[in-house]
Amino acid sequence: MKKVVVIGSGFAGMSAASFLAKNNYHVTVVEKHDMPGGRARKMRLQGFEFDMGPSWYWMPGVFENYFASFGKKVSDYYSLKRLDPSYRVYHKDRCIDVPADYESIRTMFDRIEPGSSTQLDAFLREAAYKYEVGINKLVYKPGRSLKEFLDKELLTGIFRLDVFNSMKSHVRKYFRHPLLIQLMEFPVLFLGASPDKIPALYSLMNYADIKLGTWYPEAGMYSIVDAMYSLAKELGVQFLFNAEVTSIKTHNGRATAVETNNKTQLPADIVVGAADYQFIESKLLDAPLQSYSEKYWNSRTMAPSCLLYYVGLNKKLNNIQHHSLFFDTDFEQHSAEIYDHPAWPSEPLFYVCAASVTDDKVAPAGCENLFFLIPVAAGLTADTETLRKEYFDKIITRYEQQIGEQVSDSIVCYKSYSVSDFTADYNAFKGNAYGLANTLQQTAILKPGMRSKKVKNLFYTGQLTVPGPGVPPALISGEVVAREVAKYFIN
Repeated sequence: MKKVVVIGSGFAGMSAASFLAKNNYHVTVVEKHDMPGGRARKMRLQGFEFDMGPSWYWMPGVFENYFASFGKKVSDYYSLKRLDPSYRVYHKDRCIDVPADYESIRTMFDRIEPGSSTQLDAFLREAAYKYEVGINKLVYKPGRSLKEFLDKELLTGIFRLDVFNSMKSHVRKYFRHPLLIQLMEFPVLFLGASPDKIPALYSLMNYADIKLGTWYPEAGMYSIVDAMYSLAKELGVQFLFNAEVTSIKTHNGRATAVETNNKTQLPADIVVGAADYQFIESKLLDAPLQSYSEKYWNSRTMAPSCLLYYVGLNKKLNNIQHHSLFFDTDFEQHSAEIYDHPAWPSEPLFYVCAASVTDDKVAPAGCENLFFLIPVAAGLTADTETLRKEYFDKIITRYEQQIGEQVSDSIVCYKSYSVSDFTADYNAFKGNAYGLANTLQQTAILKPGMRSKKVKNLFYTGQLTVPGPGVPPALISGEVVAREVAKYFIN
């Protein structure tokens, strides 16, 4: 039985491990931390349970397809609740709840911009086409050759897919009101670039948002990690925790073993890098075996990092929602401070997840669990606790003003997390949180390859290769790399 070592137990790593185990490989996952999940780890503090990373559950069909590949269903592992409203948006002069029901959304659009519901219908017809083609075809391509895209539907629909137009121009063809424009542009923030740099293909995210809905897995996003971990073990995958990989041993252009910090060597016929791609290349391989140079990595457009706060309150708040977006400051300015001239933001937009609104198990009785997120540029320095506290004080004041309730005097649990932590905990290049931005110049074959150019049996999966950032793409990335491994042995 061929031996595969997977470096990292995030969503992509566990997905790859399970598909490889299903194909009768002996799979060992090596994980730096004491639990699976990577950036989606769970943290327990003073009776509160925080999802440390992803908090949005979109594209439920991708999760169903993943578990169906192993004869399972999502419901075998966790239950889902569709959130209604899906989320709340605080704008400069108003606050709106985005309902789950589509007809209610149409009514809301017409109230903000008369006649815009008809435009929304047209916009989403195109978005549905992009979603169908994008999810069923594009994201499952390994990105190794242009020949992969010699597909009749892809070729005939290339202009309808809008890969050469930007989201910014695309959205403005349909809507005029600033609030509607922000609502339609916000999903691409998950893709790691400003709307003028993201191809309009990704309006498929609007279809996922509005038509497929926002969901919550019982007990939090870590339920997905638990489910994938249980499935992997059921398939025979072995996990080695508290083991940091220090090098990949090679001979004659092939990986032979993975060595950990306690000098353990795990023999390997295949190595799959599911940790940070740039770190594996630059730190675990000798220079002659690296496919991409330091200059190459520094030329990449990175998705943002984050300034995060995990906060527990000793009381419940009135009139808040599970997900809230605070677009009450200048969107363009914050975007420029992330992408155009990277700097700590002057007046940041931010997001708040209050999982305890939906799930009373994530906080002690009568308490509130809050997760604050400020997108910031990757690679920022001066990431000090003093700076973090200044930003927290700034956004908590705005939060209190918007919800009309005192919060700061009820905080009993507080932890910050930002650029330097992403670097220390995940070896994240420039402390990024989401990987590479999904710009046109970094799509498909223009991303770092799934297979090393220098080490024949070294493969990569996750947010720095295809298909890109996000939880559903990570599941798909693991499946795609497992297929590429199978081709290696056939060839």
